[in-house]
Amino acid sequence: MSHAQQPASQQSATFPERMRAAYVRSLGGPENIEVGSLPVPRPGPTDLVVRMLASEVNHVDLFVRSGAYPTHTPFPFVIGRDVVGTVVATGAGVSDLRPGDRVWSNSLGVGGRQGTFAEYVLIPAERAYRLPENVAAEDAAVVLHGAATAQIGLFRRAKLRPGQTVFVAGGGGAVGSAVAQIAADAGARVVASASADDQQWCRSCGAEHVIDYRDPQLYQRIAEATPQGIDLWWDNSGRHDFDSALPLLNEGATMVLMSGMQARPVLPVGQVYTREVTIRGFAISNAGVDDLAEAAATINRMLAAGDLRGRAARTYTIDQARQAHETISTERLRGRILIHP
Repeated sequence: MSHAQQPASQQSATFPERMRAAYVRSLGGPENIEVGSLPVPRPGPTDLVVRMLASEVNHVDLFVRSGAYPTHTPFPFVIGRDVVGTVVATGAGVSDLRPGDRVWSNSLGVGGRQGTFAEYVLIPAERAYRLPENVAAEDAAVVLHGAATAQIGLFRRAKLRPGQTVFVAGGGGAVGSAVAQIAADAGARVVASASADDQQWCRSCGAEHVIDYRDPQLYQRIAEATPQGIDLWWDNSGRHDFDSALPLLNEGATMVLMSGMQARPVLPVGQVYTREVTIRGFAISNAGVDDLAEAAATINRMLAAGDLRGRAARTYTIDQARQAHETISTERLRGRILIHP
């Protein structure tokens, strides 16, 4: 693992040489995950090092670790994407953060940046955001990935406007529930599909109507709940039944596709161009620092106000990283898996 050797301008009194981390030496299954000792990273001029307080597991972590999502992974590669932590050292070019500040980041573990399943994490300063004082580390960690995905997808990609109608296919998950919360906060009307067990959660996140996705008359129920038509169809479900969904969309509507990496659905092209529908894929790993900074402002505002919530289903430690990856890939969970040091 390569680390910048420039001296830090500010450093806490206790800054060890070695740390415990979960990492891989080659891409593949969860059996490739090792837990051991690695050097604590030292910050370059525009970096900071944080002591990890909380991280989490999401499916993008699995795609990166397995190689399904191609990205630069310098070995040994620390896994994990999101982190909330306390600053212990900053580079000479970092002026707005100091040791002791609590910060968060949600774009590590991809693009050559080492991940977050470690006692200490290196963060480029442009990807670090101060955590509101009244927010617990765990409460932030469970929403960072989903909320940033929702905010960037809704506004930077789909150009959501107040008063529009949003349908969230798969509204019970972390991303779907964040879409509902952020869209409702922006003045949109939200309708969602979810399992029967997740319907109350979706309503608490701002969905006016929630439909059981197992309902054999699902698309008829959606039509009944959206008589004015749908302006933005956000699909976390991976079903991609375009024949049934496209007739429910307004002219000029947008469909955002967020799942189904191996899906090969039939696309009725005539219904796309006659309605001037835009179908766009979106992966937050492609988001730039400007996208992420705008999302961070929304996330911090809503977190501070208590208007952005997530759910934690399990809590594991760094030593249990392999078990955490196996769990998220084999079990259906209502909430995120938190990782503690």
